Amino acid sequence: MATLIPPADLESFATYLKSSDRILALVGAGLSASSGLPTFRGAGGLWRSHEATSLATPEAFEENPGLVWQFYSYRRHMALQAKPNKAHFALAELARKKKNFITLSQNVDGLSQRAGHPSSKLHLLHGNLFDVRCTSFYCQYSEKDNFTDPIVPALDIPKEGPQPNPSVTDKTGEEATTALYDAMRNNAPPRAEPRELDISDDRVELPHLGVEDLPRCPKCKTGLLRPGIIWFGEMLNEKTMSAVEGFVDESKTIDLILVIGTGAKVYPAAGYVDRARSKGARVAVINMDRNDRPSGGLMTKDWFFEGDAGVIIPEILKPVIGDV
Repeated sequence: MATLIPPADLESFATYLKSSDRILALVGAGLSASSGLPTFRGAGGLWRSHEATSLATPEAFEENPGLVWQFYSYRRHMALQAKPNKAHFALAELARKKKNFITLSQNVDGLSQRAGHPSSKLHLLHGNLFDVRCTSFYCQYSEKDNFTDPIVPALDIPKEGPQPNPSVTDKTGEEATTALYDAMRNNAPPRAEPRELDISDDRVELPHLGVEDLPRCPKCKTGLLRPGIIWFGEMLNEKTMSAVEGFVDESKTIDLILVIGTGAKVYPAAGYVDRARSKGARVAVINMDRNDRPSGGLMTKDWFFEGDAGVIIPEILKPVIGDV
């Protein structure tokens, strides 16, 4: 797919990238857009009839853990159906080429990890859909990269029921009638794998799940497991924040910050753009929306690459990483 990057911008960025040593990438949902994932971003992002943000709280899990697990199991399933795009692979390769490069990701979809991004250079601000931990106060059990789908049988995505398989030759209606009754009795002849129902649509019925149906801790045997996501109202991961703070603070200079698929308007992520700039960094924004830019704006020597990150990132990083 061709890009519409102005040649002068592409050339000036390539020259600067080659000479840059310390680079920070701040990435958001736009990185995974071309992988086809729903983002549920911001107010008004609905899953069924629920605001997605209302399901992302400890209080929601305490009140209705079954519904919250259905939401996150759906997201796990969708993420596993998706594949990393070329931007994920390009950033992973840049991490291998540039010693002093790290990525701070606001995404929870696991696509960067599946693209082979070195774990020591990938810091997850909001956690990971595929990490789980025990909710029992006295249990410290946690597990990383649990890709079991569904994580328990009760969370399997429902499929459409038996469908009649009408004849294309019978004109009397007899075979059609037989096919209908066979379908109703589950005796329909085998046909393609049943289609999964879209449970993000509230017209699709979902069963009510009790705690006995949900993932349980294999260590203490009593506590419920929960998704390894940083929910609203919870503290950010101390180890993650310490690593990123250390990268920013340990040197007097940062050469470049890449802002990819995010407006970088929400703290703490937004603060890193200003802090990198205070250490001399130039800013390169890659976004579909030209109005979606860091709160501090852009300077004359910064770059804004408008379009799909999955197309633009491999192109602008090519002088350092080659083809992906």
